[in-house]
Amino acid sequence: MSVKSLFVGAVSVAVLVMPVIAGSASAETSSAAAAKTVCVSTSGAPQFRQYIIAGLGKWNEAVRNVQLKECAGATLRYVEGSYGQQGSHAVTNGHGQGTIYIDFQQMAKYDKVRITAHETGHALGLKDHYQGPCSELMSGGGAGTSCHNASPNTQERQSIERMWANGYTAPETWSIQQ
Repeated sequence: MSVKSLFVGAVSVAVLVMPVIAGSASAETSSAAAAKTVCVSTSGAPQFRQYIIAGLGKWNEAVRNVQLKECAGATLRYVEGSYGQQGSHAVTNGHGQGTIYIDFQQMAKYDKVRITAHETGHALGLKDHYQGPCSELMSGGGAGTSCHNASPNTQERQSIERMWANGYTAPETWSIQQ
């Protein structure tokens, strides 16, 4: 084998391999770049801010395609108050926009971080599943007052990743009551 044919072979391999390597790197970059940031405001719920932040943290740890943080221009707002039988609930389009109402009575009775993470799940697009076990965050209060799981399970995480894969926005508004 001549040096020339060895050189041509090496260049051919490099030309074939480089697009694969470059494509792999750009896919990772585009995946990371595709992460949508939902800006939230906790100013309407000062007594529960620490629990809201902890609930946001549960989602931020669990998913990559969407991240939630306090920032200017909030599209998702948290407010606290007494909401009677309605309790804590979300009025949202399920795409990171709306208002989450945190109820004083429920916060005194149930796990505080679970409530905020659960309601945030609605803002991200998940619906209630009251018949679910404590391991399902979206089972909400249906799992009882002894349930302290505030993290989304695998199925909930995968649903959010799929829904937010390309940034998730829509004009439709719907309401979830707990």
